[in-house]
Amino acid sequence: MDRRQKKTRAAIFNAFNELLTKKSYYKITVQEIIDAADIGRATFYSHFETKDDLLKEMANSILDHVFSGMPSPTIKCDHDFSTTTNSETIITHLLYHLSDNRKNILGILTCDNGEMFFQFFKHYLVEMLPKYMEIKPQKNIPENFIINHISGSFVNMVQWWIKNGLKESPEVLTSYFEAVIYPILQVPKSQ
Repeated sequence: MDRRQKKTRAAIFNAFNELLTKKSYYKITVQEIIDAADIGRATFYSHFETKDDLLKEMANSILDHVFSGMPSPTIKCDHDFSTTTNSETIITHLLYHLSDNRKNILGILTCDNGEMFFQFFKHYLVEMLPKYMEIKPQKNIPENFIINHISGSFVNMVQWWIKNGLKESPEVLTSYFEAVIYPILQVPKSQ
């Protein structure tokens, strides 16, 4: 992507985020996003096929940044976890993004579209966790079941955290999560 495309994409994300703070996802139209981003319809559709694709890309942007260690043009980042990529660091990093970007992300997560976002989130985690965690073999339990369980548990933990006003720090929440899942994990993989 060239600089102009990145700038346009960032404008679309910013416009969408701003609209999400004002109204429900399902009530936002593509035209409103286009108007807020000050772009043409063809430009929007050259980046995203649908509004759902835009939401999915926002979820992927956060997660890609966390798992790749690369900066993301669409999210604010006041922390640096680039030196290590073990499971504890990744979990904490993800929670910091949710906390640091709460104005935009909470609009996504607490509205009627939150379930869709969490489904994208869980699917992404199912794909990425095996790269960062060693799963202990469990008697008669398939590894993909365990990964699905851990991913679902993480998503549920984030929902619980949001409902409770994000009171716990990312480090404290990570310690809670790891205490619950540690029995089924080996030593985290280092990258």
